[in-house]
Amino acid sequence: MMTNKRISLAPMIDYTTMDFRAFARLFNPYIHLYTEMISTSAILKGDAAHVLRCHGSENPVVLQLGGSNPDEMAKAVAVAEQIDAYDEYNINVGCPSDRVQHNKIGACLMAEPKTVADMVRAMKNHTDKPVTVKHRIGIDHFDSYEFMRDFVETVAEAGCTHFIAHARIAWLQGLSPKQNREIPPLRYEDVYRLKQDFPELIIEINGGIDHLAAIREHLTQVDGVMVGRAFYHNPYLMAECHHLWGSQPPSRRQVFENLMAYLKQRADEGANLATLTRHYLGLFQGLSGARRWRQDLSGKSSLTLDEIYQAGERVLSQND
Repeated sequence: MMTNKRISLAPMIDYTTMDFRAFARLFNPYIHLYTEMISTSAILKGDAAHVLRCHGSENPVVLQLGGSNPDEMAKAVAVAEQIDAYDEYNINVGCPSDRVQHNKIGACLMAEPKTVADMVRAMKNHTDKPVTVKHRIGIDHFDSYEFMRDFVETVAEAGCTHFIAHARIAWLQGLSPKQNREIPPLRYEDVYRLKQDFPELIIEINGGIDHLAAIREHLTQVDGVMVGRAFYHNPYLMAECHHLWGSQPPSRRQVFENLMAYLKQRADEGANLATLTRHYLGLFQGLSGARRWRQDLSGKSSLTLDEIYQAGERVLSQND
């Protein structure tokens, strides 16, 4: 049985929506789920109830915030605390997108550890829940281990005890976010060394991890493993992680039946099922008929519950 370790679903813009998080929870009750990055302006100037909504089945769930103003980050936490849906708050210091750099959000903040520390302090004044930081191992030519170590040390002094390190540097000019997930080399050893230098901190590793054996291996070195696109495109990997806790994973049929119950609830709320099902295309990854399932659900302007049920049954009947 795994204790004092954790597995997390990475925050991914346009992917880790409420409808995917509720789906992810059907595979595994233990994994920590993260929201998409939500900017402080979306909460403070937009429809906070809408952007912060949760289904209620998602916990433990972490709200990832994007911002660089300590006062605004604190106010965003105060609003989220009123909704009382989240178990933790996370600061995005890892996203390399031009769009967020313009607003001084994401990986560019690694160059301003005192600002990040101030955000941690301000947020902790409004919640008793953990405030964590997701960051890169470096940015641009600030790519030494010592640069990351000093960043973590400064932010830890503000009371942050949990860091999630994406084990690649981010190039803030010249590479797209997708390229920044693929081109800079992975340096897992730097994250392992961070845990050795700060044994009192919770250190979680992220980047390029896509199968159970790799997750197991990383857990021998650090306190947690965060997985992004591999969990999204092959969600049954989340079910396979049950073995880490010594429990049995649900069958695809069990997940599918629970998904249908969720979709009925969402249909009753007026949701367009065809816009939700893009999140569920990977359900039968690796099974006979998986491609037909993806075709049946893709590119439609509308879908009925019965059409989704029939598509799923076609796959399950081939694999029973």
